[in-house]
Amino acid sequence: MPAQELADSRALTPSLSGREREVEEATRAYLAKIPPEKKARSDAYFEGGYWLHLWEFVFGVAVAWLLLAAGWSARMRGLAERAARGKPLQTLLYWTQYSVLTALLLFPLTFYQGFVREHQYGLATQSFGPWFGDRMKELAVAVVFGGICVTLLYGVLRRAPRTWWLWGALTTSALFVFFVLIAPVFVAPLFNRYTPLEDERIREPILSLARANGIGVTRVYVVDASRQTTRISANVSGLFGTQRISLNDNLLKRCTLEEIEAVMGHEMGHYVLHHLYKGIVFSSILIVIGFVFCRAGFEGITRRRGTRWGVRGAADVAGMPVFAILIACYTFVLSPVTNTLTRTQESEADIFGLNASRQPDGFAETALKLSEYRKLEPGRLEEIVLYDHPSGRTRISMAMRWKLEQAAASAK
Repeated sequence: MPAQELADSRALTPSLSGREREVEEATRAYLAKIPPEKKARSDAYFEGGYWLHLWEFVFGVAVAWLLLAAGWSARMRGLAERAARGKPLQTLLYWTQYSVLTALLLFPLTFYQGFVREHQYGLATQSFGPWFGDRMKELAVAVVFGGICVTLLYGVLRRAPRTWWLWGALTTSALFVFFVLIAPVFVAPLFNRYTPLEDERIREPILSLARANGIGVTRVYVVDASRQTTRISANVSGLFGTQRISLNDNLLKRCTLEEIEAVMGHEMGHYVLHHLYKGIVFSSILIVIGFVFCRAGFEGITRRRGTRWGVRGAADVAGMPVFAILIACYTFVLSPVTNTLTRTQESEADIFGLNASRQPDGFAETALKLSEYRKLEPGRLEEIVLYDHPSGRTRISMAMRWKLEQAAASAK
């Protein structure tokens, strides 16, 4: 760090202890690697995401309200009833219509958010054709898997008219666990190709790190994410024999071995610290609370407008947009809570990864790469409410503190 910058840094942190000042200076040295124009660009991208989150909520509620107020939901139910006799098949037919129609109505926002904006900020690599093809795959997965889910849930609603909220919550939690199990093996390969990592120079350190932390895998997979994005990522996922370690090809192309080890240490932290299991438990609690909210909200809304919309009751599929509105409101208001849970787990995985990989500088360098699309230095309240990961500054500071304490311990 140049002498003037060092002096300025010390002037900015007069109240810090000597060790904390060293951490702050090392952190600032890393932050200074990002040119101001790139930092402003990533800040603009991330802050724009706040507004997109709001618009997703507004547009989602508006579309659901339109389906009800225009009578389209009741018409789709009538079409399903005329086309099939059994309730499960009627539910599936309604869901297919609902999925396709909402996808069409929300497509302008989807197109801007997922294609136009990503290209504007240099984060996307797909042309429109392949991008649109992936969206069609997503719609197909939603129709098939979502159809199974809503058919089961509406079966519960019909059979338990008074306690549907409880049985519905239990069923939804079970379906959530099932999807977590099958997604890495059956869903993810629909969008990307997974191939074994052949480079022994990279594979063996990753497998050694896995063995040292009790992760029983023998292969590492590479995901061809570069066909869609420039982002770096990795994952250790799966339950009950479906575990797999995967890293995307952007990570291989753009990062040093030290950076890759830091990232994989973090991802293994999620696995070893049982974050997936804890997330399932926490999600199940939120699902139960959500169903209680939906029961009260559905009864209150349909009591006033149910007849006008043609909704016969909770077990009537024509009322699905009402549930969509309630779920959107519930998840939107709850987002600071879910963000905090995720951010806490990410921070725990960061610490685990530093201890496992012992690559603080590699960790700090990957934090800088992630700052291409994440705001590097948010305000304190901004990070608490809106971030589902620790900020880049927080992560770099953590790595520099770890590095300093390890150096101090080694010197004794």
